[in-house]
Amino acid sequence: MNKVLIVDDEEKLRNLLARIISLEGFEVIQAADCKSALKKAEQADIDVILCDVKLPDGNGVELSKKLKEKNATAEIILLTAYGNIPDSVQAIKNGAFDYITKGDDNNKIIPLLYKAVDKVNLARRVELLEKQIGEKFSFESIIGKSKTIQAAIALAKKVAPTDTTVLLTGETGTGKEVFARAIHQASSRSTRNFVAINCSAFGKDLLESEMFGHKAGAFTGAIKDTKGLFEEADNGTIFLDEIGEMSLPLQAKLLRVIENGEFLKVGESKSTKVNVRIIAATNRELQKEIDAGNFRKDLFYRLSAFQIQLPPLRDRVADIESLAVHFANLYCAKTNKKPKELSKNFIEALMQYSWNGNIRELKNIIERSVILSDSDELNQDSLPPEFQLFSSEKSGSKTLSAFELASAEKLHIQKVLNYTNGNKTETARLLNIALTTLYRKLDDYNIG
Repeated sequence: MNKVLIVDDEEKLRNLLARIISLEGFEVIQAADCKSALKKAEQADIDVILCDVKLPDGNGVELSKKLKEKNATAEIILLTAYGNIPDSVQAIKNGAFDYITKGDDNNKIIPLLYKAVDKVNLARRVELLEKQIGEKFSFESIIGKSKTIQAAIALAKKVAPTDTTVLLTGETGTGKEVFARAIHQASSRSTRNFVAINCSAFGKDLLESEMFGHKAGAFTGAIKDTKGLFEEADNGTIFLDEIGEMSLPLQAKLLRVIENGEFLKVGESKSTKVNVRIIAATNRELQKEIDAGNFRKDLFYRLSAFQIQLPPLRDRVADIESLAVHFANLYCAKTNKKPKELSKNFIEALMQYSWNGNIRELKNIIERSVILSDSDELNQDSLPPEFQLFSSEKSGSKTLSAFELASAEKLHIQKVLNYTNGNKTETARLLNIALTTLYRKLDDYNIG
C-alpha cells in the first residue's frame, strides 16, 4: 500500500484530505508543521507528500528540498492558497512533482496523486534493477577463492576507482569481460554506459565506423549521420576486446583518443570530443606483436598503464567445483529442471581436464551435461562423449592412444553422434558411411 504524508497546519483541511485519499486505498500519515513532517518522513517509507507552502515553522518550498534529500524517490505536491510564479519555479527546482492552488485545483489532487505514485513506483523499479545489475557485475559476483584469481581481483579493485586505462591479458575464456564490467561497476562511471566491442568481429573499415561513427555519404550505404560506440560510451567505459586484432591505421586513431580525448568520424573533418575510460583485452602476447610489426609500441605503453593477467582455469583447479555448481544451477533454472547434485566422480573428471577454453569451455560442458542428464544428479555419464573419452584416457583405463588413427575416428564418431542427439541414421549420413558400417564401428569402439 502506497503511503501519503499530508503536511498542513489547518486541521480540518488536513483531515478532509486524509479521508478522501484513504478512500482511494492509500495509507495516510499527517503532520502539522515542518519539524513533525521531517520526523515522520524518517520513520515511514513515504511515497507522496502533499505539503502546504505556508507552515507555522517554515516554508513548504524549502521543506520539499529537505524531504527530497531524505527520500530521493518520494514525490512532493505543494499546496497553497496564494499561488505565484517564483514559488512555483523554486518548488520544481527543489524537486517538487507539482504545485497547485488550494480551492481552485482540489479536483486535480487525486489524478495528480496517482501520477506521482506511478512515477515513484517506476523510480523504485529502476532502483531495484540497478541494484540487481550492480550485484550481477560486481567483484563479489566473480566466483573463486584461489590465490591466483583473488590476486587479480585485488589488482582490479585498486584500479577501479581511478580513470586509468586497463589492459586485461590472458587466454581466451578466462573472464576478461567479466572483470571489465566489475571494474566499471566499481568506478565513478557506474551509472553511465558500459559499451563492449570485439575488435576481431569486424573488418578494418567497418570496425572504424562502429567505433567512431560516420557522416552521411562517407561511403556507400551511409545514408545518415551515425554515432559510434565511443560517443555511446561518453562519460562511461568502453571495453575493447581482442585489441590485438586491430589494424595499424585504426590503432593510430585509438592512440589519439587516449591522448587527446578526440577523434574524427569517417567522412568528417571536425573532431568529436569524448570523455571515455578505456579497458582493453587480448589473448595475444602484444610484445611479440610489436616485434612482428603488427602492434604499435606507443599504443601498447598507453594501454598497459595498468595490466592485469587473468589466470587460466588449470591454474585455479580449486575453483572448478564452485564454478560447476554455479553453472549447473544456472542452466537447471534456464531449462526448467530441478537443481542437480554434482557427484564426486563428476567433479573429479572436471578437475582432471585440461580446459584449453577455460571458464567458457567449462560453462558449455555444464550446460550440455544438464541437458543430457535425466536424473537428479550429474555424474560422469552426464558428460559429453568426447569428454568421457578424455577422462578414461586420463585415468589409465584400456583405451586407444590419442595418437592412433582409430582413436581419432572414435572421437569423431562420438562428436557426430552427440551432434545428432544419438540419431544413427543421420550420423551415418553426415559421416558418409553405410549404416551397417556405423553399427560395426560402434561395436568395435564400444560406443553405446
